[in-house]
Amino acid sequence: MKISVEQDLCVAAGQCAAAAPDVFDQRDEDGIVVLLAPEAPAGAEEGVRTAAAVCPAQAIRLQS
Repeated sequence: MKISVEQDLCVAAGQCAAAAPDVFDQRDEDGIVVLLAPEAPAGAEEGVRTAAAVCPAQAIRLQS
C-alpha cells in the first residue's frame, strides 16, 4: 500500500503517529505530519488504515 500525506491539510492532531508510529511522525516545531515510509511496512497496514480513518483533516491518502 502506498501512502501520501498533504501537510497543508494537517491540523497536528497526532492521531496518525499514535496509530502507526513506524510510518508517521510529527514535526517538533508545529506537530505537522511527517511521512516516514511511503509504503506500509509488513504488519503495519492495519495501523496505517486506522491512521487514515481517524485523521480529522483527511490529510492521509492510501493507494493499493
